[in-house]
Amino acid sequence: MAEPRDVVRIPDAKVALSTASVYPESTATAFEIAARLGYDGVEVMVWTDPVSQDMEALRRLSDYHGIPVLAVHAPCLLITQRVWSTDPWTKLQRARAAAEKLGASTVVVHPPFRWQRQYARDFVAGIWRMANETDVRFAVENMYPWRYRDREMLAYAPDWDVTKDDYRHFTIDLSHTATARTDALDMIDRMGDRLGHVHLADGRGSAKDEHLVPGRGTQPCAEVLERLALNGFDGHVVIEVNTRRAMSSAEREADLAEALAFARLHLASAARVSRP
Repeated sequence: MAEPRDVVRIPDAKVALSTASVYPESTATAFEIAARLGYDGVEVMVWTDPVSQDMEALRRLSDYHGIPVLAVHAPCLLITQRVWSTDPWTKLQRARAAAEKLGASTVVVHPPFRWQRQYARDFVAGIWRMANETDVRFAVENMYPWRYRDREMLAYAPDWDVTKDDYRHFTIDLSHTATARTDALDMIDRMGDRLGHVHLADGRGSAKDEHLVPGRGTQPCAEVLERLALNGFDGHVVIEVNTRRAMSSAEREADLAEALAFARLHLASAARVSRP
């Protein structure tokens, strides 16, 4: 009988670069770097960069670099409160339209801030309504409590822990699990087959949302990727890291290359099987 040999089964999950990962460089630069480093696509963070809000400009960048837009991150941040309207439902409608136009499969959305009271009251039912109107996935992202010294403020509603509510699809962000000081693997178990999207980053449990290169913090980034591969995860793994402290473009690009290599290594290592 022949000796067993190792065979690597290529996972279905694609590894994409969030355009937020190149900040303070531009959305256009993210497409260029993603193409040069061999990413499978990009997730567009819609924010104050005009190009991130312009579907025709994004389409031209995608075509020029041969890099598909795999996901659109709706403008949910404090700094994007006036991007694409001040009405949060209009923002989500425009994000869905952008995803459909660009061929992206996923819209990433944060739960509302607590002071967005009407939006928060209607959020769970409203996300279901929108999800029923399109093939695009609305993947609601886990957040974290805000902390200052010994004080903790619950800034998101219905909850920062999105597994406490009923959504069709989830995004898990491993920097956010670090900031929330919650168990990422346990959260993945609670999300189950509704986990549709991953923001891969790391953190050390700081009150700040760190978004470190995976492997540089305390989160089980490798174990998460291996579990996803073993479970046949077919969503997207998006590198969403903070490179603002990079001293040069070359250093930023090296960080993003390291993050991509980390993701590919641990997705593939879990997919290694023995065959006779």
